[in-house]
Amino acid sequence: MAVQKGDVEIPKTYKAIIYDNPGTISTKIVELETPEPGLGEVLVRLCNTFGVNAQSNARIHNELTQSSVCHTDQAIMESAWTKTIGLPPVKPGFVGGHEGVGFVQKMGPGTEKALVKLGDRVGIRLTTSVCGSCEKCLSGLETKCPARRSAGIRDPGTFQQYLVSSAFYVTPIPDELDSALAAPMLCAGITVYTALNRSDARPGQWVVISGAGGGLGHIACQLGSRAMGFRIIGVDHGSKEKFVRDCGAEAFVDVTKFDDRTIVEEVKRITKGRGATAAILCTGNNRAYAQALAMLADGGTLICAGVPEGEPVEIKGARPADIGGRCLTIRGVSMGNKKDAIEVMELAARGVVNSQCRIEKMENLTKVFEEMSEGRLMGRVVVDLQ
Repeated sequence: MAVQKGDVEIPKTYKAIIYDNPGTISTKIVELETPEPGLGEVLVRLCNTFGVNAQSNARIHNELTQSSVCHTDQAIMESAWTKTIGLPPVKPGFVGGHEGVGFVQKMGPGTEKALVKLGDRVGIRLTTSVCGSCEKCLSGLETKCPARRSAGIRDPGTFQQYLVSSAFYVTPIPDELDSALAAPMLCAGITVYTALNRSDARPGQWVVISGAGGGLGHIACQLGSRAMGFRIIGVDHGSKEKFVRDCGAEAFVDVTKFDDRTIVEEVKRITKGRGATAAILCTGNNRAYAQALAMLADGGTLICAGVPEGEPVEIKGARPADIGGRCLTIRGVSMGNKKDAIEVMELAARGVVNSQCRIEKMENLTKVFEEMSEGRLMGRVVVDLQ
């Protein structure tokens, strides 16, 4: 029996995918009670319009629900970052996911001044709310706000048909942008956009994208080449070369054909001996970090976007004398702020970047994680939660 809220039908229960055995790759479909939005919150039904214009579809509330899948989700499920960055293991029954798009279906109290209204299409990303007034928020480091809430890490995420989120921090989705293409932008797109913006590279300069064929990397190749005018060197397994080049890479380096020394020499050959102005690490491979540092030109910047798993390992070769003598910069990025999210959505709506994704049913999520774990996944996967 459904509860009627105006012209929107909201069921009492809905489907969700949980991590039923944290520490392993295992998921399960369950029924949960539909939550009520609290103070300053909205109830969102995650949806996928599959190319249907959002304006013509905004009044329909039985769409296929969806959420994109990120490597972070796998790391949380497997407790792979417990030692690396100190995240405590999640408990059985936890709902992961942090890249969801849907329609606002109910407004909670205290949302009268929110920019969103009933029926609006919005995005739910990893950071779901911040205080907005602390030093971190005011300096653009919203993801480091002490009061932040995090979907799919500390709070229930987007692998479910309904969830509540802050009415003041959801991301507006442009009408021109399909929901299935918008979802991966909410984490992968924002992360690499922030990384590229902070790389100090200028149009016409060489930028290495390590893990170029993955969920983050293929978007970085597009944004770097098409939006920022960088000359992209994609680094990944040889099976992904065509895909990476189609995403805008001018050159490609097959990691299976080189060792630590010769892969650096290959990048130097491509850049005519100078090296790359920046290297964006979209992979969590410790070896790739050491390689990328050596690929940099003097004054170059290494951007840490991918998070290695397991025991923490220092970046090999990051000797103070070399960093100082060569004027190198090592910089970390952790998602982006609300402004970054809006800018990425605008670029995607203009067709500058287009996430390569495929749709999978909710019962296939475990298989998707297995494919991701084995390094066979190209682009992004969007889970149909219907």
